[in-house]
Amino acid sequence: MHFIKFKHQHIAPSKIVCIGRNYVEHIHELSNEIPDEPVIFIKPNSALSNEIQWCDDLHYEGELCFLIKGGKFAAVSFGIDLTKRNLQSQLKSKGLPWERAKAFNASAVLGKFVNLPEDLSTLSFTLHINDKLIQHGTVDLMMFKPLQCLDSIKQDFELLDGDIIMTGTPKGVGAVHQGDSFIGTVFNGEQKLIEAAWSVA
Repeated sequence: MHFIKFKHQHIAPSKIVCIGRNYVEHIHELSNEIPDEPVIFIKPNSALSNEIQWCDDLHYEGELCFLIKGGKFAAVSFGIDLTKRNLQSQLKSKGLPWERAKAFNASAVLGKFVNLPEDLSTLSFTLHINDKLIQHGTVDLMMFKPLQCLDSIKQDFELLDGDIIMTGTPKGVGAVHQGDSFIGTVFNGEQKLIEAAWSVA
């Protein structure tokens, strides 16, 4: 089993539930259609990783991530949804599922989780790659806000304690290169809540 960290605990999520196409500019960036409801897909526990394992055709997507306890959000972190982009495009063109491009081993890279602020609307994140700001996401820019995503997921999936929800990525996605340095930071307004850093071997 793979684990995430929260309050000195090691928690093994049964699954990571991901929201796709949740930022309009990112939808346009990949020439996708704007959805009428949240686009949901799942990564297994084996997708969890605390490092970015480089391979050919690998793209990054920075996201706000939430930890579930008692069917509610209990904590927040920064995460990277790693995607084999060319493979995803091939699968989509054939009308096939995305799992091989989205749910492979080490495709969900997560930082440490911290307590939530009372008002989720104040949350935002930044992703710097090689000290350059590449992505900036806010709850305000989401088409489906975190609690809307939670309600939508619950219609079809039982959420167990320790499960994780990844809420989608804004514009600025791109290829992962060997030697890249990633820093993801989550903010509550102007306050920094958590920062996570990874280097690509």
